Amino acid sequence: MDLLSDVVSIMRTGRPRSALVSWRAPWGQRFPEEPGSATFQVVLRGSCWLLPPEGEPVALSMGDVVFLPQGGGYGLADDPSALLAEPVCDPFRDGGATSTATLGGTGAETVTLCCGYRLAPARSHPSLRSLPSVIHLPARLGRHPELRAAVDLLAQEIETPRLGTDTVVSSLIDVLHLYILRAWFEAEGAQCSDSGWAAALTDPAVSAALDALHRDPAHPWTVQSLGQRAGLSRAAFSRRFTDLIGKPPLAYLTWWRLSIAARLLQETDASVAEVAKLVGYGSEFAFGNAFKREHGISPGRYRRRTDCAPVS
Repeated sequence: MDLLSDVVSIMRTGRPRSALVSWRAPWGQRFPEEPGSATFQVVLRGSCWLLPPEGEPVALSMGDVVFLPQGGGYGLADDPSALLAEPVCDPFRDGGATSTATLGGTGAETVTLCCGYRLAPARSHPSLRSLPSVIHLPARLGRHPELRAAVDLLAQEIETPRLGTDTVVSSLIDVLHLYILRAWFEAEGAQCSDSGWAAALTDPAVSAALDALHRDPAHPWTVQSLGQRAGLSRAAFSRRFTDLIGKPPLAYLTWWRLSIAARLLQETDASVAEVAKLVGYGSEFAFGNAFKREHGISPGRYRRRTDCAPVS
């Protein structure tokens, strides 16, 4: 897969949750900090205020999307000075994959769509760690039409559940996540940043190399062969990649292979030897040593430990 697809698929763990909420003024709601999660809020109807943990309140209008990639706490309210109630519609605490609720008083209505899922901290991709704690994508005519379409489909599926709704909602939340990341990185890259992941993903040379190693991580890549994909000399490619990504090319490749291995050990029945081959290691011994250096535990012990971990 390409890099953004990998970022979403390898990090998510457990089942996504979502809630469609009709708020009636006056209202104010606190959403707790959820480390190791990604949360989305979409205003489907009306308007409200985002109350971040730091900084000034942010006015939200119909169609606005808010993304909290690090699971920080925040509030939503019909008035920026509202007193916030304790959480009563937290998707992570809801028993099902989807839920609906009507909360607040009897005044003007605001409808929001809240979605989120757990992330595996050990597989956290550095591109997500580079994001700000709150991303606000205002609704603007003609901008991000694919994001708006995904929101509409998701809201309809939650409001009127049918056969297959759980699978559809799970897939659409992944799609929503991808569209948000795409919109953010494209906007940041367009601002001509000269470092970081936004710059890397819009740099033709580095993005070509990233695409190659994410599509075939088991290939015996070298700095020379990646440089050829990037259209640069070995030295020039290595320097540019390291400047933008923060790691040399082969160090990043090793980290990514071992992140894939961690997911395979946790989510499949493949043997350790099979996992080693799938991620590009010629021997189980070499793979075991590399895995232990990265994760601090042998592959076998990692699997036994995660076998006992609850998946929500």
